[in-house]
Amino acid sequence: MRTLRVEYQTGEKSPDESNPGRGRQSVTLRPQGAFNNSGLAEPLGTLVEQVARHAHRITDEDIAATRKSGLSEDQVFEIVVCAAIGQATRQYDTALAALEAATGKE
Repeated sequence: MRTLRVEYQTGEKSPDESNPGRGRQSVTLRPQGAFNNSGLAEPLGTLVEQVARHAHRITDEDIAATRKSGLSEDQVFEIVVCAAIGQATRQYDTALAALEAATGKE
């Protein structure tokens, strides 16, 4: 899987403290975190959890909060798709395991 690298402005001082309010933070995103629904910082963790558990409750405000973290619309879309496919895969695997347990067949 590919890795996304994002830099965004923070409200904190820059590392050399010469430019308060203009610090930069860098984040590396790995789509497998969204696929596995684990290891993502906020606000991505919340969005991925919503996609996996309550996709019908996601609002424009949820997407906007994620976009404020410095991600592009395309990056948010990719994360949401990875989260949805990951959840579908987990549900599919659970269903197959239940079917196997009920029928005794692999």
